[in-house]
Amino acid sequence: MPYTPSGFFCDRLIRERERRDGEGSLNKPLRFNGQDYNTLKQEFLQRKTLFEDETFPATVESLGFKELGHKSNKVKNIVWKRPKEICENPQFIVGGASRTDICQGDLGDCWLLAAIACLTLNEKLLYRVVPPDQSFSEGYSGIFHFQFWRYGDWVDVIIDDRIPTFNNQLVFTKSAERNEFWSALLEKAYAKLHGSYEALKGGNTTEAMEDFTGGVTEFYEMKEAPKELYKIMKKALERGSLMGCSIDSLVPARFETRTVTGLVKGHAYSVTAVEECRPSQHKESKVRLVRLRNPWGQVEWNGPWSDNSKEWATLSKTEKEKLQHQSAEDGEFWMSFEDFKKNYTKIEICNLTPDALEDDKIHKWTVSVNEGRWVRGCSAGGCRNYPDTFWTNPQYRLRLLEEDDDPEDNEVACTFVVALMQKNRRKERKMGANLFTIGFAIYEVPKEMHGNKQHMQKDFFLFNSSKARCKSYINLREVTQRFRLSPGEYVIVPSTYEPHQEGEFILRVFSEKKNTSEEIENRIEADHPVPAPASAGEESEEDQQFRTIFQEIGGEDMEITANELRNVLNRVITKHKDLKTEGFSLESCRSMIALMDMDGTGRLNLQEFRHLWNKIKQWQGIFKHYNTDQSGINSYEMRNAVNDAGFRLNNQLYDIITMRYANESMNIDFDSFISCLVRLEAMFRAFQAFDKDGDGTIRLSVLEWLQLTMYA
Repeated sequence: MPYTPSGFFCDRLIRERERRDGEGSLNKPLRFNGQDYNTLKQEFLQRKTLFEDETFPATVESLGFKELGHKSNKVKNIVWKRPKEICENPQFIVGGASRTDICQGDLGDCWLLAAIACLTLNEKLLYRVVPPDQSFSEGYSGIFHFQFWRYGDWVDVIIDDRIPTFNNQLVFTKSAERNEFWSALLEKAYAKLHGSYEALKGGNTTEAMEDFTGGVTEFYEMKEAPKELYKIMKKALERGSLMGCSIDSLVPARFETRTVTGLVKGHAYSVTAVEECRPSQHKESKVRLVRLRNPWGQVEWNGPWSDNSKEWATLSKTEKEKLQHQSAEDGEFWMSFEDFKKNYTKIEICNLTPDALEDDKIHKWTVSVNEGRWVRGCSAGGCRNYPDTFWTNPQYRLRLLEEDDDPEDNEVACTFVVALMQKNRRKERKMGANLFTIGFAIYEVPKEMHGNKQHMQKDFFLFNSSKARCKSYINLREVTQRFRLSPGEYVIVPSTYEPHQEGEFILRVFSEKKNTSEEIENRIEADHPVPAPASAGEESEEDQQFRTIFQEIGGEDMEITANELRNVLNRVITKHKDLKTEGFSLESCRSMIALMDMDGTGRLNLQEFRHLWNKIKQWQGIFKHYNTDQSGINSYEMRNAVNDAGFRLNNQLYDIITMRYANESMNIDFDSFISCLVRLEAMFRAFQAFDKDGDGTIRLSVLEWLQLTMYA
């Protein structure tokens, strides 16, 4: 049987199981494209051949899709070579991985390289991304691997070591040492993760910093930076945070223009140190300095405190040593904090999760991670400007349990950072996927609703304003903001700005002290009302009508088939002009028979039909209640309609129902509504029959599974 993918929902369920078993953690990273490094390495060593990665081939497809695509002149003379074909004695890492190993090539990915430079400052983080036990000599078989954080999971990405060259020079990232290749191979693995080298063009350092660490990034515009920015930067470096900064270019066409001061506009730098020094003539006052690095590995600031400036003469030898002052054209330089604020326009700080920090760090964040998706017609409700659908967005309860211990502060408050990230948009860019405009709002949960896990309804949002919200909805991969609120229970509602936009996201909450955040999940259950017994008294006109039709169609044995059931129901339904329906389909009628067929004949007798008709009448009442404009039930209201029919489901199930039963106008007609409820009731009933101990799990053989699902 040829391999067929198992489908989105199947994959998602398997991933959730794997995650519960620790898959995707640091110690058990997921295998990207299912490739296992150790297995492949052993296989190619035994074969005595070099590994060639079919999933990221040495062809134009891996370079790009537009500027680096088939028709581009830029790719004509590119030759993929292994390091051993480029130089004599290739090394993975020469004398430790350092900031000078990263020099930009012909790809607009300075944002990525600034993040790699930051990474080299923290050995523990670096060697997690770049496993150091790799080489071109011992056990070499042309295969290397790197690890990245991707939407809540650590992923191990395998590559072969063929790298794009032009005239025997590396086209993209290279090291200052001609025979060192870790940075070029890391860039290739990151390109594979995103589909191509071109997919890495233009981004912000935040994105790569997070993918290397699993951290969460804060973003400050210099002109709006908090008063205590120096303190924030110093504290951040002490906590092992990574930092990048840049100077906005006002005219987009003038990206990466060098200014007279030696600084480059539209270009990403990394902040590598924040220090104070005391020049000898200023006995009292200290000067605050910031050390920066240009990923080009050259082109430096030439103002005060630059490599050869006169200010250095005012420092004692010990002060100079403390600052490791060197005057080399290596892209790294010092400048005063005041000049830093004047010249740079924004700074990004990536805060790390507890597992990323050295054990001696006293300060660690508490982190909670939630995954979700917006589904058109069900949970893609848009922002507050769309009150009819806003309430249907996924909702997350946040409990802030402990206040900060900040001795200088008398306020009882909890500091936390909320980060909402949309998934997979860079990877899907070649299919034309752009970033959505996303954001979130935070509401306080009333005391009487604490602890219950119910989805907040439309009225709650109509009558309550948000307690806090992100500054603006914006089309970035991630929107992050720091808040201080008093301890208590809150609900976070992440959304796209416009409704009906489909996408996946991950919502993370970092707090200084203990917090919990979790998706609001109703318990999954069904009320099974006992059908009202057929009254022994007078038959209603409708009952008499049915008996007559039934006798007419069912013949002597008084049993009807799916086709006959369809005729009966459609004859009655046509009288209800207010129901949006083209009548029942044969498939729906087969499902109804499967639900009500108690004697296994594949047909319905009058008694079974009566039960079915009572159900349909009850469901018809619910349908009419929500079918306000005669076009069917709006799929966003389906959540409430299903609830009224006695089924308590969660977001994932509402998403599936909308995708399965709504039409392109996001409406659900009568036939689809009944089919959905019939299927739900049948599945609940089958599950409960097997779940004898009521623990919510059952075991089935393949034969049992197929019998249940095929006759449903």
